[in-house]
Amino acid sequence: MKEIRTPFTAVENIYTPRQRYVLLVCSILALAGLMLFGLAQYLTAFLAAGILFVVFRPWWVALVYRRRWNQRLVTVGILLVTVVVLVVPFYALSSLLLDRLVAFARNPEQILVVVHKIEVATGFKVAEQLNVRELLLQGGAKVSGWLPTLASSALNFLVIVGLMLFTMYYLFMQETYFLLGLHRYLPFRNETLIELGESLKNNVNANVLGQVIVALVQAVLTGLTLWIFGVPDALFWGVVAFFMAFLPVLGTPLVWGPAALYQFSQGHNGQAIGILLVGFIVIINVDNLLRIMLAKRMGDIHPLVTLVGLVLGVEIFGLIGLVVGPLLVSYFLVLMEVFRRENRMHKVAQAESGKAE
Repeated sequence: MKEIRTPFTAVENIYTPRQRYVLLVCSILALAGLMLFGLAQYLTAFLAAGILFVVFRPWWVALVYRRRWNQRLVTVGILLVTVVVLVVPFYALSSLLLDRLVAFARNPEQILVVVHKIEVATGFKVAEQLNVRELLLQGGAKVSGWLPTLASSALNFLVIVGLMLFTMYYLFMQETYFLLGLHRYLPFRNETLIELGESLKNNVNANVLGQVIVALVQAVLTGLTLWIFGVPDALFWGVVAFFMAFLPVLGTPLVWGPAALYQFSQGHNGQAIGILLVGFIVIINVDNLLRIMLAKRMGDIHPLVTLVGLVLGVEIFGLIGLVVGPLLVSYFLVLMEVFRRENRMHKVAQAESGKAE
C-alpha cells in the first residue's frame, strides 16, 4: 500500500521520545483531573455503584456463571432489588419526616405546649413564651422557604440514583472488560491487584453489611426502649432510628433524645430518665463495640483502621465515607507493604547483579 504523505510528514518533532512520554502521561493526568473535577458533585453515585457492585457480585456470579441464568435478567433484577431495598424506603421515610416537620412548623401551638410542660416538669425556664413563639414562627417560615430547595435536592438525588443504577448496569453487563481493564491499566502486579481486591471485599463486608447489622440492632433497641417506656408510635420511630443510625456522631440520639424530652413534658420523669439511661449506656455503646467487633470478624480489619477510616472518610465523602474511609486506610497499608516488598526485591536484584559483575 502506498504511503500517504502530508505536508506535516517531513516536519521534525521538537520533543525527544522521553519528553513525549512524559507529556503524554501529564496530558492523561490533566484530562483525568479535569473530568474528576467536573463530576465531583456526582462522585457519590460512582462510589456507591462500585460498592454495590462488590456487594452483589457474589450473587451475580452464582446466578450467571453457575446456574447459567440470563445475564441481562440477573442484572435488571439486582437493580430492582437496589431500588426496592435502598431507594424506596429512604424516599418514603424522608417524605414522612418532611410532612411531620411541615405540620409542626405550621402549628407551633403544639410545640409551645410541649415547651411549657418541659419547663414545669424540670423547673427550668427554657425561654420567654413570646420569644419561643417568635422563634417557632420564624422556623415555620424557614421550613416553608426550604421547600423549593428540598425539591431541587430531591431532583439531584434522583440524578445521583439514576447515575448509580446506570453505572451498576454497565459494571455487571461488561464485567469481564471492566476487570480486564483494571488489570491492564492499573500500575500493579497481579499479586498486588489480588491483595487490593481482597482488601476491597473485606472492607465492604465489614462496613456495608456490618453497618446494616449495627443499624438494625440499634433500631430494634431504640424501638423496644420507646415502647417499654410508653412513647407513642414506637414502631415508626424505631424505623426512623434505623436510618438515623447511619449518620455519624448524631445517629440514634436524634430519636431517643427528643423522645426523652417528650416524656419529661408529659410529667413521666421516670420513663424519660429510663430512656436516657438506656440510650447512653446501651444503644450508643452498641454502635461503638459492635462495629469494631464486626469489622474484625467479617473483614479481619484492625479496629484502629476502622476508627481512623471512619473519621477520615466521613470528613471527606460524607455518609458514604463510612465505607470509603476504611478502604482508603486499608489500601494505604497494602501499598506500603507492596512498596516494602518491591524495594526488598530490588535490593536483592541489585546485590545479585553486583556479585555477577
